Amino acid sequence: QVQLVESGGGLVQAGGSLTLSCAASDRGFPMAWFRQAAGKEREFVAAFSATRSDTSFADSVKGRFAIFGDTAKSTINLRMNNLKLDDTAVYYCAVRTSPHIMGRVYLSAVEYDYWGQGTPVTVSS
Repeated sequence: QVQLVESGGGLVQAGGSLTLSCAASDRGFPMAWFRQAAGKEREFVAAFSATRSDTSFADSVKGRFAIFGDTAKSTINLRMNNLKLDDTAVYYCAVRTSPHIMGRVYLSAVEYDYWGQGTPVTVSS
């Protein structure tokens, strides 16, 4: 079982920036960030392949968010720039420990096996 701990959420004004971190108890797996706004379904934000060489982003965050980390560490980070009101949500880190293709990025929540407790991000006007 892999444990995930997110940190870095908080309150920020529109246009501002935040960096979220996710520390995993093991390394070498595909990982991702998802978010869930109040009254909405959980949605994909960004993801890494197991090698950290391939990434994917939701259209709504492309050009504003960056994901970084490396295989030597068990931590991945989500840098969020130019935050908008619609980015307000609880952000979750996820890891896939099921068999996987090293260079593949997994985009669906059902493809991930373990989840963190979530860290809230509130963007104010």
